Amino acid sequence: MTAVARPGGAPVALACAGLTVRYPGHDRDALHDVSLTVPDAAVTAIVGPNGSGKSTIVRAMLRRIPIAAGVITVRGRPLDAWGHRALAREVAVVPQREEPVMPLRVDEFVALGCHPRRSAFGALAPADRRLVGEAMERAGVAWAAHRRIDMLSGGEWQRVRIARALAQDAKVLVCDEPTTFLDVAHEMALFELLDELAREGKAVLLVSHQLNLVARFAAQLVLLANGQVAASGGADEVMRGEVLERVYGWPLVVTRDPAVGAPALLPLRGRARGAGPAAGW
Repeated sequence: MTAVARPGGAPVALACAGLTVRYPGHDRDALHDVSLTVPDAAVTAIVGPNGSGKSTIVRAMLRRIPIAAGVITVRGRPLDAWGHRALAREVAVVPQREEPVMPLRVDEFVALGCHPRRSAFGALAPADRRLVGEAMERAGVAWAAHRRIDMLSGGEWQRVRIARALAQDAKVLVCDEPTTFLDVAHEMALFELLDELAREGKAVLLVSHQLNLVARFAAQLVLLANGQVAASGGADEVMRGEVLERVYGWPLVVTRDPAVGAPALLPLRGRARGAGPAAGW
């Protein structure tokens, strides 16, 4: 398959073309013929209701599930053509779920992000130590450097995992629901950090339920429904009332964020009318 490229000819950072995935024992595809591109220097967001296939894309990128059809490419090369260490130097991933395995200190855990660039038993180089320190600062966890990771709150653990991905210093950052457990202030801080990273040139792929924040920060949205692309494009193209009502099965209106002018989703009260998933609760 021909590599997906920018108009100037350079391959995009990350791309899926015709991606189809079916979990063993299931009678329908979790993803069907999904295509998307993730360019450098921009935030690209995958959004959609529960079960729409958002996290399945990330699992496929991590090679944790088999692909039935289609291809995922990184810098124009099929995913399977990359060795694990080379891929980890190019793409850093913050998965949706991860539990602490060993009671490491926060700085030790964040330093694991440096592993793809050094030998298995090599000590951290001064440049690596600087990266670890900067990553903890940017993720807002430098104060916890010497705390054990099994003693962290859910929000603190989430930010430490983001710091580890930053220490990886990869050109592509993939985050699956990174604002889980975060309060409003840290949620906003994270979105601003992702925007800052994109402005520095990184390709950022974000899976999120936070449609209103995504509309503020993402250059491109890909809306999934039942494993297929229901809409894609800029916020104004995707955040349309008739599209979102159909996908989410809930009455809503789309207004304008008074701070930045981006479209903003406002759900309406609909339970009494038996709207959407609430009717089955």
